Amino acid sequence: MEIQKAGDNAQQFQIQNLTIGIDEKRAREIYDEKYSIAKKDFTEEALRIANERVRELENRLIPKMEAVNDGLKAFADPSFQLLLVDAQKTAAATERSVDYDLLSELLVHRIEKGNDRHVRTGIHRAVEIVEDISNEALLGLTIIHSLNSFIPVSPECVGALNTLNDLYGRLIYAKLPDGIDWIEDLEILDAIRINPFGKFKTIKEYCSEAFNGIITIGIKKDSEEYQNAITILRNNKLLFPNLLVENYLLPGYVRVNIGNLDAVNTLSIIHTMGNNTSVSIPMSEQQKSAIKTVIELYSKDTQLKTDVEEKFLSEWNSRHNLSLLRDWIEKIPNSFSVTSVGKVLAHANAQRCDNKLPPLK
Repeated sequence: MEIQKAGDNAQQFQIQNLTIGIDEKRAREIYDEKYSIAKKDFTEEALRIANERVRELENRLIPKMEAVNDGLKAFADPSFQLLLVDAQKTAAATERSVDYDLLSELLVHRIEKGNDRHVRTGIHRAVEIVEDISNEALLGLTIIHSLNSFIPVSPECVGALNTLNDLYGRLIYAKLPDGIDWIEDLEILDAIRINPFGKFKTIKEYCSEAFNGIITIGIKKDSEEYQNAITILRNNKLLFPNLLVENYLLPGYVRVNIGNLDAVNTLSIIHTMGNNTSVSIPMSEQQKSAIKTVIELYSKDTQLKTDVEEKFLSEWNSRHNLSLLRDWIEKIPNSFSVTSVGKVLAHANAQRCDNKLPPLK
């Protein structure tokens, strides 16, 4: 029995099984209704071309919105409808095929992150500049954003680098830009802020931070520190085979099997059940503290540290796409920060190249 209570002298209304939904047919109708607003700015001579381009956007947008949970409901949102009109105008004005994919990714991102006003502002501005950004500037922006955003989850050196190399094989879809013109173009479009006195981190500096769980010395096998580590793990019920692993970059040493040291705070223990299922249980604070204590036992030998770094960079350079990335980024004349506008645009382009990438946070 369902009971609702209202205050004295209040009128009470109950509505059950009320569903307001938008199917694909209605979504396309709304799309056409909004385009009737957008196309008022075009002459009869321009309409044929505009119609073709806007239809291209529709054919790429609708399937992507259907793939998002309740995505088509956005067509009932006044704010989304206004953005849709702007996207249709941009689509009509651009001849570049990739722009229709970019616009559709931005509109989908508006659905996923529309409650964040800061992100929303970036999306609206990004829709406006899609037709103005050059191919070179878009590629350069995407690579810089990706370098700051995507780190492989693999805690193993070869696996992590192979994943990253494959990713940049998809993202580097044209010749990387050189000179400074593309950077100045991005600043004009509010996609970046140039730091005239700064330089980007070298790949060595970047890797030392992003992969600090891999680019490490670890603990020498059969040493006193090694025995101490085993005791600590055993006392905290953490002594299992895949926690301490052979250091690929330094044979004879072991390390905790994480890609980045910050990952200690999110570690879990996987328990296998009898029915071939498994459950992930977060480690206790005491267990996390124990692992941090083991990490403190790592050797601090500066020469060994240098050897590990050089071996990692050798592995990096042996992969074509990563070597290309290193040569390019270390020649960029000025560093810059990517604005909210640049982030949503670069992320949309990255997802266009690889639809398995995670959404923008």
